[in-house]
This record gives sequence, C-alpha cells and structure tokens, in this order.
Amino acid sequence: MNIALPAIAHDFSLTALSMSWVPSAFLLAAAIMLAPMGRLADIYGRKKLFFSGSLIFALSSLLCIWSTTGGVFIALRVVQGIGGAMIFSTGTALLVSAYPHGQRGKILGLNIAAVYLGLTCGPFIGGLLTEHLGWKTIFLFNAVLGALVILLTVGMDPEERPDAHGESFDFSGAIFYAMSLLALMYGLSQLSSPNGGLLIVIGMLCFLFFIRQQSRKAFPLFNIALFLENRVFALSNLAALIHYCATFAITFILSLYLQHVRLLTPGQAGMVLVIEPLLQALLSPFSGRLSDHYEPRILSSLGMSLTVVGLLGLSFLDFHTSLYYIMSCLAILGVGFALFSSPNVNAIMSSVEKKFYGMASAMQATMRLVGQMLSMGIAMLVFAWIIGERSLVPENSNLLIVSARWIFGILAATCAGGVIASLVRGRLRQV
Repeated sequence: MNIALPAIAHDFSLTALSMSWVPSAFLLAAAIMLAPMGRLADIYGRKKLFFSGSLIFALSSLLCIWSTTGGVFIALRVVQGIGGAMIFSTGTALLVSAYPHGQRGKILGLNIAAVYLGLTCGPFIGGLLTEHLGWKTIFLFNAVLGALVILLTVGMDPEERPDAHGESFDFSGAIFYAMSLLALMYGLSQLSSPNGGLLIVIGMLCFLFFIRQQSRKAFPLFNIALFLENRVFALSNLAALIHYCATFAITFILSLYLQHVRLLTPGQAGMVLVIEPLLQALLSPFSGRLSDHYEPRILSSLGMSLTVVGLLGLSFLDFHTSLYYIMSCLAILGVGFALFSSPNVNAIMSSVEKKFYGMASAMQATMRLVGQMLSMGIAMLVFAWIIGERSLVPENSNLLIVSARWIFGILAATCAGGVIASLVRGRLRQV
C-alpha cells in the first residue's frame, strides 16, 4: 500500500501529514489490540482468534474500496488493524506450539521467509495494480487473500484446550494500555503544537499507571515478571522494538522520494523497493537454522549493525542519487534484517514456558507494530517540522529530501542504540 500512497493522497486531497495517517492508523489500531488479543487467545483459543481476525481483515479490505472520504478510508484502516492484531498475536504461537524445541529456529525462519516473500511481492504487485488498474484494486487483492486464509484456517487441526482456560481477562489494563499508545502516537504527530507535548505526557503517565497496575494483578494483560526476571526475553523484545522503529519508515519515505523526486512510476518504484524484502525472504531460513546452533544475540547484533550501515547510506540522499546506490543500501538492509529477525524471534519464544506462548507471540508482534508505529511517528514529526501542512508537489521536492535525510539519520542513531541492547541480553543457551 505504501506504493499507492501518492495516488491515495491525490484522490482524497490529503496533505503530507494526513497521508502519513493511512499507514499509521493501521499500525496504531493493531498495536493497541495486539496484547489484549494475545491474552484472549491464551484464554479462549488461538485458532478462533486467528479465524476471526482473518474474516475482519478481509471484509474491511473490501469496504475500503467504497470509501468516499479520506476520513472514512482511515477509519476502515483502523478496522483492518484490529483484524490484523488478531492474526499477528496468534500466528507465531500456533506455529511454535506445533513443533519441538530443536526445530524452532528452522520453522520460524521458514515462517519469516514466507512473511518476507509476501513483502517482496507487495511493492511489485502494488505498483502494477496502482499503475494499471488503480489503487482500489490493492484492497480487492487483500480481500481475496484474506478469503484464502480463512479457507486454510478451516482446514487446521482441532485445537487443544487453551493453556490459560478459565483465567480472567484484564479489561481495565487493556483500556489504560490503549490510552497510553493512542496519546503517545497522536502526541508525536502534534508535537509542533502545545497539545502534542501534553498528549505525550498523558500517554507516559497512563503507561506508568498501567505497569504499576499489572504488577498487582493475579491474571495481568502483561506478565511484568517476565520482563523483570527474564533478561533474554526483555532485551530481545527491546531489540525488536528498536529495530522495527529504525526500519519501517524506509519504504514509506523511499516510495515518496522515488515517485515525487525521481518521477518513477508506481511499478518502477515497486521494482526498486522489492530488493530489501527479497533478500530477507531468501536469507531468513538460513539465519533461523543458524540460531538453532549459535547464540541468537550474536546473529541479531550483526544484523542490526548492517542495518545501521544501510540507514547511514540513505541519509545522504539528494536529487541525483544513483538508483544503484539506493538499491545497494536496500540490499545491505535486507541482509541485516534477515540476520536479525529469525534469531531474535527464536530467542523470544525459546525464553518462555509453553503457557506463555500466546503472550510471547503477542509481545513480539506488539514490539514489531509499536516499533513500526514509532518509526512512522518519527517520520510524521519530521514532516510536521519541515513540510508542515503543505502538499507534496514538485515545488516542495527539496523539503522532502531534507526530511528524508533527517529521518534516515535519526533512524540510524536509534538502531545503533539497539545494537547495544541486543548484545547485552545474555545467553539463551548456558553452555
């Protein structure tokens, strides 16, 4: 969908800042709902949540086609995010519970390769659909894929009794968690006004209250003890948060740069952007297998270091940067991401007991989506500071380039800090 953003912004007359809410609305809704859905999956069954999420995602994708205004379209992206949260919070847990410990890295590597294969096809297919049939066909395509997932889910083996069956659900914790993320994200987009700072403070206070509340609950939404007593789990999640924060906005920014500054068609831009996820798809199974035999923190830290190199390379973009240079940076990022992701997910899922698989799956997905949300928050903040309420037209191309340089520089510095968190997490295997 990132490839289609210029076309969507044109049809709905969106400014640069409001356009950034098209991906952010999905991410925010998914991030808010992930932990509650993971907990509900542990209580009522992961397959039920996975099936329901696939249904919601498919139907909301179909409804996006008939959006009449930008506001309606963004609201439907929120519904898509809720469906996505139900899928993301259960998929990894379903997979891990079906395979023995010694095969976990290999299976997770194959799973992540499948994810990146989808991401590889996404920019290419999205570009072709937008260029030749219009951006609405992307959501029709999503609806068809959602229907196929529903059919596959029906064919899954019957699920065993949930490990947390009979435990209560923490509704008040879910509300405070949602309030904290909503205030933080919206505050970032409004930081140029006094209300932005106030919202961020409110979000931080809500989050602190949420943490305090969770430590006193018999059946909390988050098991805080896992973070306080399990160093591998806590720092692996932190590394994931930082890495996704440092990488998600790349496609968003480069899609705008390639189409607005370099004047590439959506299809041509998709061909350039396909390099990073293609390498992720090819190398993730290999790095997953490696993490079954070698310490995940070493592989993940090496991957994050390569990500820093790729981001620093992109921070030098200008009007005449060679496409081969951009593709080289994307290749470095693809290799880095492949080395980081599978071993890090293996570390997260292998550091907890089976009864916490749903929560751990939801947590690693939450770190991904909150990181992606923060990445977009950084982009929105820089856009608000440099571009403001202007539309992205040729006369403002210089402002887009300045924004891109700042964003990539900030993301590189963020990822460099993540390398430290990855290195100090400790050993998964005490040998």
